[in-house]
Amino acid sequence: MLPSPPATPPLLETQDLACVRGDRRLFRGLDLSLAAGQLLRVEGANGAGKTSLLRLLAGLALPAAGEVRWAGQPIRRQREAYAQALLYLGHLGGLKEELTAAENLAIEADLAGTSGVDGARIADALAGWGLARQARLPLRVLSAGQRRRAALARLQLTPARLWILDEPFNALDVDAVAQLGRLIETHLAGGGLAVVTSHMDLPIAPAQLQSLRLS
Repeated sequence: MLPSPPATPPLLETQDLACVRGDRRLFRGLDLSLAAGQLLRVEGANGAGKTSLLRLLAGLALPAAGEVRWAGQPIRRQREAYAQALLYLGHLGGLKEELTAAENLAIEADLAGTSGVDGARIADALAGWGLARQARLPLRVLSAGQRRRAALARLQLTPARLWILDEPFNALDVDAVAQLGRLIETHLAGGGLAVVTSHMDLPIAPAQLQSLRLS
């Protein structure tokens, strides 16, 4: 009998993770393990701690206990390397409404230190989300769905290995939901990994999907 192939080592892990908000404990003793090509869907009612967990995983908040690890090392010891491996998209999109969609993406790419992101690439990314005509308009005049698609265009402009996406399917129509599902599947197939919160069923192959429910 041939030996079983070695399991793929995890890239993103948590160990005994705990989160406290105010005087309320949201969760404790949380152990996660996510390898290349895997997606974790985080579920739970409003206030259960989904966004808080994502912010801990992204290094934007400190846990009450435990730690987050990337490639076997605590993220607090490799902040620059982890930031380069990560793309975090909050549920509000993180874009400035007084700037155009194109200006927002250019600034995001510059802050992330992503090379090769010029005006042509930004225009192509926005056009891919149906925003060619809106690229030079202030974000404040766009609809909620258009603002969401502008934020999602960031996914095509970064080499980040880990995507952390908070409610990315919100305000999207059926076609855009399918498009985002295909984009995530392509990312996973290329060795990426993702953590996603969503109130809807994800258009992702079940073999790639893990689930965590916070209560």
